[in-house]
Amino acid sequence: MENKKWWKETVVYQIYPRSFQDRNGDGIGDLEGIVSRLDYLQQLGIGAIWLSPVCKSPQDDYGYDISDYQDIDPMFGSLEDMEQLILEAKKRDIRIIMDLVLNHTSDEHPWFLEAKKGKDNPYHDYYVWRDGVEGTPPNDLGSTFGGSAWEWVPEIGQYYLHLFSVKQPDLNWENPKVRQEIYNMINWWIDKGVGGFRLDVIDLIGKEPDLKITGNGPNLHKYIRELSKETFQKAEDLLTVGETWGATPEIAKLYSNPDGSEFSMVFQFEHISLDEQEGKGKWDLKPLDVMALKKVLSKWQTELKGDAWNSLFWNNHDLPRIVSRWGNDGEFRVESAKMLATLLHGMQGTPYIYQGEELGMTNVQYAIEDYRDIELLNFYKERMGKGYPEQSVMESIYAKGRDNARTPMQWDTSDNAGFTQGEPWIKVNPNYKQIHAEESLNNPESIFHYYRKLIQLRKDHEVIVYGDYELIFPENPDVFAYTRTLNSTTILVVCNFQGYTTELPLQEQLTGSYQLLTANYTGELSEGELRPYEARMYLIHDKAYYVI
Repeated sequence: MENKKWWKETVVYQIYPRSFQDRNGDGIGDLEGIVSRLDYLQQLGIGAIWLSPVCKSPQDDYGYDISDYQDIDPMFGSLEDMEQLILEAKKRDIRIIMDLVLNHTSDEHPWFLEAKKGKDNPYHDYYVWRDGVEGTPPNDLGSTFGGSAWEWVPEIGQYYLHLFSVKQPDLNWENPKVRQEIYNMINWWIDKGVGGFRLDVIDLIGKEPDLKITGNGPNLHKYIRELSKETFQKAEDLLTVGETWGATPEIAKLYSNPDGSEFSMVFQFEHISLDEQEGKGKWDLKPLDVMALKKVLSKWQTELKGDAWNSLFWNNHDLPRIVSRWGNDGEFRVESAKMLATLLHGMQGTPYIYQGEELGMTNVQYAIEDYRDIELLNFYKERMGKGYPEQSVMESIYAKGRDNARTPMQWDTSDNAGFTQGEPWIKVNPNYKQIHAEESLNNPESIFHYYRKLIQLRKDHEVIVYGDYELIFPENPDVFAYTRTLNSTTILVVCNFQGYTTELPLQEQLTGSYQLLTANYTGELSEGELRPYEARMYLIHDKAYYVI
């Protein structure tokens, strides 16, 4: 069996603080708001909260541009509020996982303000600079947010690197002083009592910009092992998860080696790109191929077994709402949301729930002036400038824009969905009067209570956490089904990924002693078919239970 760890057995809930709960009426969520909702999260059953950045920031990229790693941005509260959140969460057996942005800082960070003063300044080498001529960048390396990754600073006649916004200069990890500053800061937060860290775009810190290598650079794992040794390994059993867009299973085995030399796990995104056109970017849409999804998720389940640990997620602050993306947010919103939850939570790995996912919150379709995300707005400007039809550009934004995930949490039917008494920083989804937490808590058949049950099943059945994975019906284009087996116990998960009824010769599989653990339809279940988006999880006590 896998080495037992608390972070393998828990479920993590991601909060985007700006959009979760506002207590002071300024239209922006805050730490006091999160504290006020801890009982809700305790009822859900989660064991950790991943908090998107709350450190001091000019908010150019909504907190992922940090100007002070050891202070809280006033819009979210104070350092005392953060300490109170850690304390109150601990009382409810919930740990706080902080978001660390270590690839870059804000251009308003004191280090960068000093770095711009001259090449001889001791902080100059904290960032990545190259000589050049104005108007002729060192190379054609591009920013993720559009345009060149190089910005000219006329005062010193050099370019600095920014793989993201021009206000997010990249740190120079080759400089040991930078690394030590970071380790000191992390240990300071560990002493505050945090339960772990999510590390933003951590696979970029080993970049070699002159060779146009950004992810998975030659020194990446050397840096991470040093980071882990100087910080995480000195603490007691932290959850550490790296955001690694370029990870393969082999690379993930380095990141998540059971010896603890790097991280607990990583976020890998291979499944997330399956509805993009080949060789293009996230905005170039194509329908999801369920067979491809089965192949990718099964690969990560089987290839990491015993050598690394999976993270399991559909949503986060950068991704559209899964029920709108790969489910059906109309007629079968409840059924498809529960199906997607069943599929994910039955797999091996640590499940992550993004705020509102447990309610079945959906994507939005706003006018362009109502969006706030810098990436989305840059995309709109770029595509419109190239003459793309506006309808086509907006369809991509409706499908993939990051603001889909960032609309305020829908708590009740009061003004602004109970998120704020002020003017919300971004519009509330107009469907909040139909989809909200108050209704979900009062409805035993709601998506919320279904998530509660899935979380409890992980606690009750060790096989869901540690069992071996096997894909079944591999050639069925409609049904995603698999087993998890530990010793003599097996669970069987079957999910219809389509909006129509499909055949399933389930009786052949259920020949032993079995019980239905959960299903997303009530009443009598058919043995030979699955209704639209139907999902079931069975517990089977006879290992030789099926014939394919």
